[in-house]
Amino acid sequence: MVCGKMHDLNAAPYLCPEHPELAPGRAEASGLPYATLDIAYDYEAIAAQTSPAAIAADPDRSIGRYHALLPLARRESLPALAVGDTPLAPAPRLAKAVGLKRVWVKDDGRNPTASLKDRASAVVVARARELGVTTVATASTGNAAAALAGQVAAWPEGRAVIFVPETAPQAKIAQLLIYGAQVLAVRGGYDDAFDLCITASNVFGWYNRNTGYNPFTSEGKKTVSFEICEALAKQERSGETGVWLAPDVILVPVGDGSIIGGVYKGLHDALALGWIERMPRIIGVQSERSNALARAWANGFERVSRIQAATLADSISVDWPRDARKAMRAVRESGGAFIEISDEAILEAMQRLAQTTGVFAEPAAAAATAGLFAAADARLISPDERVVVINTGNGLKDVANAMKAAERAGARAQAIEPNLDDVRRALGNA
Repeated sequence: MVCGKMHDLNAAPYLCPEHPELAPGRAEASGLPYATLDIAYDYEAIAAQTSPAAIAADPDRSIGRYHALLPLARRESLPALAVGDTPLAPAPRLAKAVGLKRVWVKDDGRNPTASLKDRASAVVVARARELGVTTVATASTGNAAAALAGQVAAWPEGRAVIFVPETAPQAKIAQLLIYGAQVLAVRGGYDDAFDLCITASNVFGWYNRNTGYNPFTSEGKKTVSFEICEALAKQERSGETGVWLAPDVILVPVGDGSIIGGVYKGLHDALALGWIERMPRIIGVQSERSNALARAWANGFERVSRIQAATLADSISVDWPRDARKAMRAVRESGGAFIEISDEAILEAMQRLAQTTGVFAEPAAAAATAGLFAAADARLISPDERVVVINTGNGLKDVANAMKAAERAGARAQAIEPNLDDVRRALGNA
């Protein structure tokens, strides 16, 4: 993404070798993003191999049905824990609340370990299997780690080594331990865990899954875009499968920038194949307490300044976003925008989303819904447009903040005696 030079798939495993000045350590010091890599495809060959109709007819409903658009030698390399095929649900009550006509929620909290990051981990583990490497490591605030641990658990020969900040939510730590991963709780933030994971992977010969560092993560995450466009065509075109349908706007919560970069990559691939007719506008949503990319966007993206992230939305709490180039490209090339929302708006959005759609989102995921309201208020979205909000993680990932969101709105459990009189009194107070 820096120089446009092509490399063999096996020759440059993580970052572009032409730019040592944009490697970990040196890039952060300069304020410039990493020299991240994109995986390129022969779209003519893919079009001859598969089609939307063939994909729709595939009995495999996991991301394996998109194998022709994944950088894997064998479809069978994907782990046995199936990922994808999450619902794209119409959200008329949410649309009405925000003053729009057509809103959908893509609920990736339905993935096996309850987040969108299962998509990335499935492809990364498949890649490790094809390379013959049995230990895969990652740094994470929780979701990417759980996704990796779950996928490795479905791979008999595999081992996961996870670096997490010591402050990661206990619910997320519990997932890692239950899956059997080796968990190293780093006394520091996500950025400290990230850097240590890279160093350890290089020393011990592990395959590194780190977000914004390993280009295969974007290839997994892009499958969410395929599913959105495939499902929208079925819903809006009465089941026709000859071509997909892109929405007008997609809202994505943003931390490191890898998910939004993957969303764009999937749309780019589909557009290059002629499977969608246009590129949707992509709106990246950041907490104002973790806003390095939104700030860089406002300043023309000359530098990405390190900040002290302090948002309650741990999955998007990042001091220095590693996938800045892909995140900026996603917004710039799609004609989208970055917006900032408050942590208070995130807590409110958790409840709004749940009460209008039945979707329970963790704080980072609910940021996209908070961004929906902010974008509509800023007139970044027109009332008649098709709008998709991506829910990236389930609310059970962070029960403490779910309770905080409910209590903030005055919701609480009422203690009563086991008799109807107390039931009536409680109902009268509701």
